[in-house]
Amino acid sequence: MIYSDFHGKKLSLLGFGTMRLPLIPGGTAADIDQEQVDKMVAYAIGHGVNYFDTAYPYHGSMSEIAIGKALSAYPRDSFFLADKFPGHQIASSYDPAGVFEDQLRKCGVDYFDFYLMHNVNEHSIRTYKDEKWHIVEYFIEQKRLGRIKHLGFSCHGSVENIREFLDAFGEHMEFCQIQLNYLDWSLQDAKGKYALLTQRGIPVWVMEPVRGGKLVRLPAADAERLAALHPEESVASWGFRWLQGLPNVKMVLSGMSAFEQMVDNVKTFDVRRPLSEEENELLYAIADKLKNAVPCTACRYCCAGCPKQLDIPTLINLYNDTKLEPSFNISMRVDALDKSKLPQACIGCGKCRAICPQGIDVPGLMKEMPAVFATLPSWAEVCRQREEAQKKAKG
Repeated sequence: MIYSDFHGKKLSLLGFGTMRLPLIPGGTAADIDQEQVDKMVAYAIGHGVNYFDTAYPYHGSMSEIAIGKALSAYPRDSFFLADKFPGHQIASSYDPAGVFEDQLRKCGVDYFDFYLMHNVNEHSIRTYKDEKWHIVEYFIEQKRLGRIKHLGFSCHGSVENIREFLDAFGEHMEFCQIQLNYLDWSLQDAKGKYALLTQRGIPVWVMEPVRGGKLVRLPAADAERLAALHPEESVASWGFRWLQGLPNVKMVLSGMSAFEQMVDNVKTFDVRRPLSEEENELLYAIADKLKNAVPCTACRYCCAGCPKQLDIPTLINLYNDTKLEPSFNISMRVDALDKSKLPQACIGCGKCRAICPQGIDVPGLMKEMPAVFATLPSWAEVCRQREEAQKKAKG
């Protein structure tokens, strides 16, 4: 197993993410197959994996219980457990103390090795910065008391969003978890996020290393190209080996839902083998085909002359991401925009089109965007369902 050094701690580079645990056949998202989870945890620990990541909303609030049960068979100092505060959820009030105590109880531990402000984005940052709730301050105090060993945050927002959060709380943040893979390196400017965090001296934790399986289910022709070069390796291993070439990546979380995935991933992380330059270029070429995106380079020439002062590159980025794979993480970012900055505000003057070096028909895109964004799942509805599940889990 490859290990990273983090403040003197020896962390397995592969971490077990528990957002996609195996389910009982025919069950709901909350019906976790505990026997399979126990088996996967046993294999992980037996092969050197020592980092396990959960969160309050995962699996209808049942993920914490499932991983807590599985880990209870092992000495507490033999593994690292990470959990998160759900400040990204839409709610009428926020109770960091109540949530934290509930999490400790559900996981069956008296401290967390790692704790994160969950899903900082353009919408939730308002909650985390709201002095009414004292969220970050509460967890800084829990760290002082030894109930949290290391404090960090996860983020699905933009580079500017990460910078704003670090400017507010960076002195207390020891690591940051971002969506990082060879597709989002350009599609979501993960390259820029990685660069900012590295510049600030913040170690990078990786989520969605194979984009929820999308980078495993490649078109047949692309999968065959990879297999021809390394027939002994899985398609998934390419994404993980790409990450091994980024020196500031200290943790790679994989949301494994089957025992076979655990076995394959452990094999990939047995020895550090980053991709060659030629292999990297092959993955970038595959990513370009997957994106089929509007070729915006974010030069921002279009913004200077926009009479409505729209952030056109950001809107195009959200549009590209939605077209590829709608998700509530995109929905949160769209919802965070002021109504006057939505694509509907475009008056079609054409100044942007005239100055765009790529010749993009921006006004035409602006007309199309509202219908595309309407395909996004409602984040408010997701939060409502999760709140109901959490109440049910509490009895």
